[in-house]
Parts: sequence; structure tokens; C-alpha cells
Amino acid sequence: MIGVTAKLEIQDGKQSEFEAVCKELVAKVNANEEDCILYQCFKTDKSDTSYVFMEQYKTMDSILAHGKTEYFLAAQQKLGPLLTAPPVIEMHNLVG
Repeated sequence: MIGVTAKLEIQDGKQSEFEAVCKELVAKVNANEEDCILYQCFKTDKSDTSYVFMEQYKTMDSILAHGKTEYFLAAQQKLGPLLTAPPVIEMHNLVG
């Protein structure tokens, strides 16, 4: 199992637009990617503009396939202009 976190900082005032795109992306990933065990977006409780995607995949191939899907690429195009900086993406290995 491989965990991924993607931390995103967005422009203030763009929260509703950001969240709408995220909800659509989360729904499509969860409906179409059986090797993706967890894919959710969370809003950080100490900031109005900080979000994190928490993801869990069965294999590295699952992660690579996710990044090539039409709906992920389309969401990237919509989300990119809303960010204040590039996402901070970290990979995590399951313990145990």
C-alpha cells in the first residue's frame, strides 16, 4: 500500500469554486479506480485556504494510472489557477 498526501494552498475567496471541483474529482476517482482505496479532500481546520488530499493506492502503477485519467487532468486545469503555490505532494509507505 502506498499513501499520498497533496497539500494545497488556494486563493482566498476561491474556496467554493475549489471545493466544487474537488467534490466532482473525488466522486469520479472513487467510482472508477478500484485500486484506489482512499481518495478524499479535507479542509485544514486552522486555515480557510489550506486543503489536503489524502490518498491510498494498492500499487505505484495505480498512482501512475490515476494521474493519466481524463478527469484528473481536467481537474488539474481547473484547480491550477486557484492555487497560490504548487501543491506539496508526499508519498508514504504503510507500516506493518
